[in-house]
Amino acid sequence: MIEQIGKNSRKMRSGLKGIVKKGLGEMGFNAGGGAINWFPGHMASATRAIRDRLKLADLVIEVRDSRIPLSSANEDLQPQLDAKRRVIALNKKDLANPNIMHKWIRYFDSRKQDCIPISAHSKSSVQKLLELVEFKLKEVILREPTLLVMVVGVPNVGKSALINSIRQIALSRFAVQEKKKRAAVGPLPGVTQDIAGYKIAHKPSIYVLDTPGVLVPSIPDIETGLKLSLAGSVKDSVVGEERIAQYLLAVLNTRGTPLHWKHWNNRKMDGIRFESEEKHEYNPKDLRPNSRKPPNVSDVVYVENLVTEVQCAMYKTLAEFNGNVEDENDLENLIEQQFEVLQKALKIPHKASEARLMVSKKFLTLFRTGKLGCFTLDDVPETNTVS
Repeated sequence: MIEQIGKNSRKMRSGLKGIVKKGLGEMGFNAGGGAINWFPGHMASATRAIRDRLKLADLVIEVRDSRIPLSSANEDLQPQLDAKRRVIALNKKDLANPNIMHKWIRYFDSRKQDCIPISAHSKSSVQKLLELVEFKLKEVILREPTLLVMVVGVPNVGKSALINSIRQIALSRFAVQEKKKRAAVGPLPGVTQDIAGYKIAHKPSIYVLDTPGVLVPSIPDIETGLKLSLAGSVKDSVVGEERIAQYLLAVLNTRGTPLHWKHWNNRKMDGIRFESEEKHEYNPKDLRPNSRKPPNVSDVVYVENLVTEVQCAMYKTLAEFNGNVEDENDLENLIEQQFEVLQKALKIPHKASEARLMVSKKFLTLFRTGKLGCFTLDDVPETNTVS
């Protein structure tokens, strides 16, 4: 099975694309069927405001998700963004595959586009971004008394978290006396609904604008929509947690990811467990960076053991799988089997009326918080300059 996974990764995507089209496309991608359609009213007005303000911007920071550097781009805004000084900030780099990050940087460099991987919650990471921004603005600073930097991106890529970090750095650099409110930060897409400006420097005055998340009105590419849903840029309720989890399982299986988990930590596969001092049900969501409830040692051990059970279950089902992940029917059967073993691994009662939904929610939380490892969902486009 391991040899089969390693032979031709590109060919194996046929099974993934087949199950996306069959299981997610023809069955109805959302409540209305077809492609994603999620465009709240405030986004329509925000799009118009952003287009107007882009004309005045001296530089644009386009925030994208490092796990989906292409899928998290707002295609409608690209023509305008291409005409501006722009820095693409690939946020959440701690959740993306570090082994291919250099390929993405090389890809954007081949397109004459400045790009920098960041973690919006890291002061040193954001400082490097600001250094690049200041370098790009060096020529303009000499002739303009006031500069405007816009921060744009699709929902939930970390724009507001980045704004908050920039503000903290700015307050430590400059004697700014006036009070400033922090941009609202939340785990759900669409939290920041009004365009707000923050003065971050004097002489010249530099303002950074935080903008509402803007997503194209319709996403005709189903797999792109699923990637955005998996990354949290589209509300789970629009697509459905079960379908998102099904897609995640399809990606993991076609890439053979669970087979690599064996080498991450032998303790996990050898069945060795650490017992926490307390027996409880801890919510993995509380381990998110912006959680108000810091985990104690017992909480961390509980989640570690939960992850161990999940990885062991996934490894075993894929290693013992006799079918072909290139075949969409075989892949679909494998995923159904994994839903069953994950229910036990995630300690969800067998007779729970909504067991499958509960499995999906917990499994997605482990992925989104990075507990299952670092993943990049987009493939680096093949160019003559990217190897």
